[in-house]
Amino acid sequence: MRVAPSSIARLTTPPFWDISGDLKSLRGVTDISSEESFRLIVETIPGLIAVMTPEGEVEHVNRQVLDYFGRTLEELQKWGTSDAVDPVDLPQVKVAWQRSVETGSPYEFEHRIRRADGEYRWFQSRGLPLRDANGLIVRWYNLLTDIHARKQAEDRLRRENAALKRAEEKIREQEVEWRQMLEFTPQLVRVFGPAHERIYANRIGLDYLGVSLEEWRQIRDMCRFVHPDDGDRMRAFFDRARSVGAACELEVRLRKADGSYRWFLVRYNPVCDDTGQVMRWYVAGTDITERKTAEEELQQLVDFVRHIITVLSPNGQIAYANRVAREYTGLTLDEYRAVDVLARVIHPDDIERMRAVRERGLSANNPFEIEARTLGKDGLYRWFLYRYNPLRDQQGHIARWYVTGTDIDDRKQSEDRLRQENVALREEIDKTSMFEEVVGTSPALQTVLSRISKVAPSDSTVLITGETGTGKELIARAIHRRSNRSSRAFVSVNCAAIPRDLIASELFGHEKGAFTGATQQRLGRFELANGGTLFLDEVGELPPETQIALLRVLQEHEFERVGGTRPIRSDVRVIAATNRDLQAAISGGAFRSDLFYRLHVFPIELPALRERRDDIPLLVDYFIDRYARKAGKNIRGVNKKALESLQLYPWPGNIRELQNVIERSVILCETEIFSIDENWLPQPPLTFESQQQVELPRRLLVQEKDMIEAALKASRGRVSGPTGAAAKLGIPRSTLESKIKSLKIDKNRFRTLS
Repeated sequence: MRVAPSSIARLTTPPFWDISGDLKSLRGVTDISSEESFRLIVETIPGLIAVMTPEGEVEHVNRQVLDYFGRTLEELQKWGTSDAVDPVDLPQVKVAWQRSVETGSPYEFEHRIRRADGEYRWFQSRGLPLRDANGLIVRWYNLLTDIHARKQAEDRLRRENAALKRAEEKIREQEVEWRQMLEFTPQLVRVFGPAHERIYANRIGLDYLGVSLEEWRQIRDMCRFVHPDDGDRMRAFFDRARSVGAACELEVRLRKADGSYRWFLVRYNPVCDDTGQVMRWYVAGTDITERKTAEEELQQLVDFVRHIITVLSPNGQIAYANRVAREYTGLTLDEYRAVDVLARVIHPDDIERMRAVRERGLSANNPFEIEARTLGKDGLYRWFLYRYNPLRDQQGHIARWYVTGTDIDDRKQSEDRLRQENVALREEIDKTSMFEEVVGTSPALQTVLSRISKVAPSDSTVLITGETGTGKELIARAIHRRSNRSSRAFVSVNCAAIPRDLIASELFGHEKGAFTGATQQRLGRFELANGGTLFLDEVGELPPETQIALLRVLQEHEFERVGGTRPIRSDVRVIAATNRDLQAAISGGAFRSDLFYRLHVFPIELPALRERRDDIPLLVDYFIDRYARKAGKNIRGVNKKALESLQLYPWPGNIRELQNVIERSVILCETEIFSIDENWLPQPPLTFESQQQVELPRRLLVQEKDMIEAALKASRGRVSGPTGAAAKLGIPRSTLESKIKSLKIDKNRFRTLS
């Protein structure tokens, strides 16, 4: 290699590289003898440029190199002994560079160099010699190109290719394993193209049919190995599968190489592309001959069972119906399989319910049952109880549904008769029990009945007040019967008849061990009446602590059993009744005012019997008819004098007292005309003449009317409020309103009086 003298040459031709890569000259520069001109040329070249002496020593670098390395020229001149080049790459870089310097051939090498921040990045280093006119090397120009991103991409690609190669090798290994498995899988495995062209059959399948793979591929008749009786069904099955492009299955007999037939469950599974087009059909045939044989034996057995028995596929399609089913409905087995049997034989009133229950049961995969009327071949419907029970395979999947239908028509008829008898008995009870029917047409009673009809459909709490014996429980039952809760329980509690220590347990129940004698858990009346109505008679007799618990139920609709800690939700309508003056009890501290206002949502005050005397003849007839039939007597009429006595008597015991008097008189009556012993109607001590005694009830009414009118006059026609007539007379507002109406007093005329 020829090297020019160390003096700087004068070049007059533009720089270019020849075909071998040598740098020939620099365009536009005619004199590079000065160091300043030389450096200017290097600085103006874009990229990382290093200028070397012919001997290969660093002579000059441009600003980009200094900025990249973050070092001075003097430091870079020692690149061979510094960390500017990655220590891993440095030995090879030195050898390659020394070879180029010695031979004068261009230098090109890829290695990592250290950036100012300490990171090593990949660069392509390309060194080109500059020769003079005599061919002597006067300079080496080294161009550094950042290829870090490319090297990283190549590295990723190399790793991915290696992983892909390993995956391909594994797939090939798995394909060999799968093919070996398919070859000896104890099933007839076949692969078909979209148009049913034959592609593959496993060894087990080919041996069963007695053909080679090539012979099997040449077969054009898809039913060549199918039993003649199953051929049409097989063709229809595959046409349907191909049209819908979905998985399906069929039980069919296939001919073996020895000419015998065995049952197979053939499952078709499509493989589709992204557009949904079928690319392959994978078919597996499982030998079910033993199962079919067992089913045939079972069918022979169930044919002799005196029940309707049907066998369903997992999706609910009928696969078999026993002889009893076929004889009862008159349908053949093919008709059972082909027609909508439910629509054909189930009563129209039951079909919708039958379908809904059946759909829910089949989807839940659990046993269920339903009652429905089924049409017989004689044109008559009979009630059947159908029980559905699933049969599962070893994997827990449902293989069959077995349905048994039991004739329950006699039982249903008995239930209908019993229901009718219960209705008749209830009507009889309604007619014979005073607590199941309201008797009377008086204005006072009609007012009460009107309020009952308004409040009954709601769930509002009702407070019934009135004297003893006026029929408060009768009214409570009437409200319950006309409410939305009429089909649920009506539970009655007499709060005055239960000891104070036991009333809380009676209402809310108790836990085992809650108190001495509580040997087991007991449900209270609130739980027994859940969803229905609870009638609290004589509610004014509740002790204070029980009043608090009752208030909680009415406010929060929950309670706790005595001795319990778990709150129990309550869905109960409460109707309370009392003959006490609860306002006076509140004033006396015996009754809580907050509980009163919770109960006093809809008050109903019952008039005393003396305030509805017009109803006494009706009540007398009602009780006479009731007790006469009970005693086996025929009473045709009522003694006029006896009826007058009954109407004039004030009846302090109200309807209950009247009922007792009538029952006693019927027992003693020996004629067809009803009469009473007037000694049973005690009168207060008399000081007036007989005529005056007869007029006493009338005079009392006149006196009562005068007192009410005087109070209305003093209150200027106002009934309620602290200055109203009711407060002046010391009676409840509702009682005063009832008396004003019964006595036909016009309260409005007192509002204009000054």
